[in-house]
Amino acid sequence: MSLLDSVLPSEPTKKMMMNEPVGSLFSETASNLVGKPINRVDGSLKVSGQAPYSAEIHRDNQVYGVLVSAKIAKGQVENIDSSALEDIPGIIKVVTDPKQFLRNPQQGGETKAPTQGVSEIFYHGQPIAVVIAETFEAATEGAHALKVSYKDETEQAALNFTKELPNAHEVNEKKGSDKNAVNGDPEQGLADSEVTLDRFYHTPSQSNSPMEPHATLAYWEEDKLIMYTSNQMIASCKQQVMDALDLNKDQVQLISYYVGGGFGSKLGIAPESIAAAIAAKELDRPVLICMARSQVMEATVRRSNTRQRIAIGCDKDGIINTMIHDTVSSNLPGEAFFEPTALSTKYLYRGENRRVNYEQVDVNQVLSGSMRAPGEAVGMIAVECAMDELASQLNIDPIELRRRNEPEKDPTQDIPFSTRQLIACMEQGAKQFGWEKRNPKPASQLEGDWWIGTGMAASARGNQLKPSEARATLQVDETKDLGVKAVIETDMTDIGTGSYTVFSQVAAEILGLPIDHIEMKLGDSSFPPASGSGGSVGAASAGSGVYLACEQLRDMLAEKVGLYPDTIQLDKGQIKRSGEHHLSNTEAAVEAVKDKTEGFKQKVNKKTGIALPEPATRVYDFSNFQSYALADIVSEYDEQKLSAKGQIKPGKNGKSHRQSSFGANFAEVAVHKVTGEIRIKRMTGAFAAGRILNHKTATSQCYGGMVFGIGSALMEEIIHDKRDGRICNHDLAEYHVPVNADVPQLEVILVEEDDPYTNPMHIKGIGETAISGAAAAIANAVYNAVGVRVYDFPITLDKLLYEMPE
Repeated sequence: MSLLDSVLPSEPTKKMMMNEPVGSLFSETASNLVGKPINRVDGSLKVSGQAPYSAEIHRDNQVYGVLVSAKIAKGQVENIDSSALEDIPGIIKVVTDPKQFLRNPQQGGETKAPTQGVSEIFYHGQPIAVVIAETFEAATEGAHALKVSYKDETEQAALNFTKELPNAHEVNEKKGSDKNAVNGDPEQGLADSEVTLDRFYHTPSQSNSPMEPHATLAYWEEDKLIMYTSNQMIASCKQQVMDALDLNKDQVQLISYYVGGGFGSKLGIAPESIAAAIAAKELDRPVLICMARSQVMEATVRRSNTRQRIAIGCDKDGIINTMIHDTVSSNLPGEAFFEPTALSTKYLYRGENRRVNYEQVDVNQVLSGSMRAPGEAVGMIAVECAMDELASQLNIDPIELRRRNEPEKDPTQDIPFSTRQLIACMEQGAKQFGWEKRNPKPASQLEGDWWIGTGMAASARGNQLKPSEARATLQVDETKDLGVKAVIETDMTDIGTGSYTVFSQVAAEILGLPIDHIEMKLGDSSFPPASGSGGSVGAASAGSGVYLACEQLRDMLAEKVGLYPDTIQLDKGQIKRSGEHHLSNTEAAVEAVKDKTEGFKQKVNKKTGIALPEPATRVYDFSNFQSYALADIVSEYDEQKLSAKGQIKPGKNGKSHRQSSFGANFAEVAVHKVTGEIRIKRMTGAFAAGRILNHKTATSQCYGGMVFGIGSALMEEIIHDKRDGRICNHDLAEYHVPVNADVPQLEVILVEEDDPYTNPMHIKGIGETAISGAAAAIANAVYNAVGVRVYDFPITLDKLLYEMPE
């Protein structure tokens, strides 16, 4: 504790660790606002162009920077010649810092700076300098004109993943998000099985491709660095900046009010951020650097390509006894991240013999990192395609095969599930989709020139809770209809997922106020630190901080008006009494002491005739359904406001119970009998993710996940030139993502679920659950349509043409 803390009263804080199942206030509050499909509170700002994104912030005397990227895959920078820029109007300076510039971005949640030092080249596209100019156009021209000479060592670079497979090495499990695991004797179990399946699956590198490019506006106020930057996790990104520039926490402020998508690419700081900070310091002017689309794809992160071996052993009835999932992924030399493909493999199906094993290949290509649903998005392609092939081999319905292999407990760790709704998701999805009408025989349904097929796949995405804090303040505001508003502050970000909206719903529900009486402040490192957006942890973690801060305010108000926390009801700006409180033994003892004290006072008063002073507290009478205006109560506090904080931390529940969201994806496809062109006709997804905060935003997240699955199944693939490591399709014209014409009408079912082990709101992450398994459902539908199994994704028409039915 600091001296200041010992002198000043600490802010009242409601703290919680999830060490046991807990109840939720949402079951007791009056408005039932949580769960309703209300519109986004920031929607009008976004559609009218008034939501300020990082590149749209402007400071006086601002200049512009454009990064200069390496044109070789491996080697050394020998010289940077800026003489060609002298005749370009508006050019200010070429800024270089070979030691402090970032070689590549940082992974999510890390507190140390990413790898620094750019004089040595590790991949084509690595930023090495920045050209600063009075205008963006001049800076762009200067960046293209700058002459850089290299010691080119590209011939020694590792540029071909397949050729490098023999050089695969162990991963750094301590820095990864999954670990190797062995149960029983997997290879012997496979050998002894009546029925076996053993396949290799290949998935390509993919680009996160957020709509908003990475951008940072940096400026200094004396020795304090202020950065408007596009980041998903403010608290950890601030620590990365501090470490990169050797600054303390009071010298750095990061602001990300609105983030236009990230999908993992903005979890950590990227090269433009530190370059902008260094240039701003050098020039003593605000510097904005906004990456071009090609730079976003070349110098941020990619999802690693993978080679996955799936081996399953079972009896003739399909009861699985052996499950093997071995993966090789790739990354830059010296980097520890590896694609955790088998996260859900560990608990999805039964089997006493199990193995998960990871290896890594070092390549001179852009950094591998988290991309939406890291691990499951590509890992479940392999697992769920293998399960479909096994079902076909056994002549068992794919849903029935999964039902037969439903584990009672997590088969790897031998711990119970907090909840598990996989069968419910499959059954509800199948009913809505019309699965019972499916013809299981491949290449048996031809409509005109199109083969028709249907497929399904399970979905699973592990649920996590991260430490998070928030502050809630109730204050008098005469501009509001009820005379009061709540201001919520947390550095949590909104990357388009609806954070502003769902947190407003949480606060409004607990404080009994309309949505428009909530002022949500996000994305500023001066606010209490939260989990940030990523890994489907944001709503649960940061939302729990908001929940607990508002609950602390309820407790404070209850004490103020003489109610117990479980009998106070806040509704439409009024404080009411609801229900009866049953005294605990401790509370009964306290009340007895109070009664004795009151009796003593009466005796003193009677004997001496001198009245002892009573506490100067207003008496609130709730005996006849009386209620009091919240604004009137708040006005009695100093400065007509009261504040509290909430703090959530993970606890024993995360280890004692397997927590996961589950789902099932169903797809119908059409494959042209001549060209092999694939069209998605319809998709249905059913997902269980605890309590749903907002049915509209949750459904939208599921839509996004299913669309991601379409891209992963049919089109998304980074193409690296195997000669020089250059990304050949480094823009959205050539790196194909699904567009409106590729996406049919999607159906989403949100399966009801309540999970008291997760957090006080009983919610789980949902957006990444929907992508997990979506691509496999499409691949399985393609097989059902034309009888062709594809093991190398994406499924492009050239992989079907030569095996199509006549």
